[in-house]
Amino acid sequence: MAVLDAPAASTAPPPRRPAPPAAHPRPGGPPPVSRRPRRDPFVDAVRALGTVGVVLLHWLMAEAAWDGRTLAVGNALGHGAGWLLTWLQPLPLLFLAAGAAAGYQHAATAARGSGWARVVAAQLASVARPVGAFAAAWAAAVAVLLAVGVPDAAVWRMARMAPQLLWFLAVWAVLVALTPVLRAAWRRWRWGALAVAVALPLALDALRFGVPGEATAVLGWGNVVLAWAVPFLAGVAYADERVAPRRPAAGTARGARWLLAGGAVAALAVAAVLVAVGPYPASLVGMPGDAVSNLGPPTAPVVAHAVALVCLALLAREALARRAGEGPGRQVVAALARRSMTVYLWHLTAMFVVVGVVLLGLGQRLPEAWGADWWSSRPAWFAGYLLVLLALLRLFGRFEDRR
Repeated sequence: MAVLDAPAASTAPPPRRPAPPAAHPRPGGPPPVSRRPRRDPFVDAVRALGTVGVVLLHWLMAEAAWDGRTLAVGNALGHGAGWLLTWLQPLPLLFLAAGAAAGYQHAATAARGSGWARVVAAQLASVARPVGAFAAAWAAAVAVLLAVGVPDAAVWRMARMAPQLLWFLAVWAVLVALTPVLRAAWRRWRWGALAVAVALPLALDALRFGVPGEATAVLGWGNVVLAWAVPFLAGVAYADERVAPRRPAAGTARGARWLLAGGAVAALAVAAVLVAVGPYPASLVGMPGDAVSNLGPPTAPVVAHAVALVCLALLAREALARRAGEGPGRQVVAALARRSMTVYLWHLTAMFVVVGVVLLGLGQRLPEAWGADWWSSRPAWFAGYLLVLLALLRLFGRFEDRR
């Protein structure tokens, strides 16, 4: 499609690294002229939007109460019309960017004749450093907090919640390992590969809810990989079209934009209908008290929502790339590209620190969720979260740097 077309010289941004990767010439074409190719600003912009979206959505969820013995944790978005904000959840953008980065890197690796296993091992090693620092710091923090007399219930509740973010990295690792298969499927079957990728999690979800029994319920967890493979494969396809662009027919660009716009509208409509008539809750994230979580494991509405976000991101490709490649947006996107892993790992910890100090240290209650005080106090709370997060970035950001 013309909307995926790009200049012949295209490069691959690594998953969360600032260093520019090797150039990716079109297979069979001449070698690249420059040895220092530029990054793809669209992929960086999508990753930045996804990272900021995850942080803001999690920070909006903060709801907790402490009675001196028990730390009760809720979700502020479970009140009022808060569920509407969950439809902005940006996880598909992160997987789209990850897929594009992996697609670029696989194209470069294949052009050099190198093995993909070595690339995967290097990626896992680079991720192991910030994750290891995160785990070690939390282990030390738990020991210190217990030693100074912070109530056990509160400490262990936070310690169980903090590592929950690591599920994303586990799914990412599986999909990166499968990148050669996904890229080969796209190159051979094109849009048929994407159609199958969408159909598989929908079929598994239908089996999960349509056939009673524990076996089908367990099978539903396969969608933890299959559902997120949809935006990941879209990212691989985007990168492949950048590496080896195909000549579009006249007038294809406008038709592709209309197709993407129609796809986004149709996918959102399907998600809304599924929520209205199916066994799915209105929130696209898990909420306390809901019998079903749309994220654990991902359900059909989440798959449809992912398709819509991918379509919208590709539709806005030129605008996003322009904003990320010049002016203030360039500095913001570049900063997030250098520290996106650290931001992702530590943003919940920053929230825990502020909420813990207010609840346990000062003995104050949090504002009632979705009330006037809650809304008016959001800037102050977010400023507190951000200050702590900046301190954590300064302390732990070095573990994200390449050796």
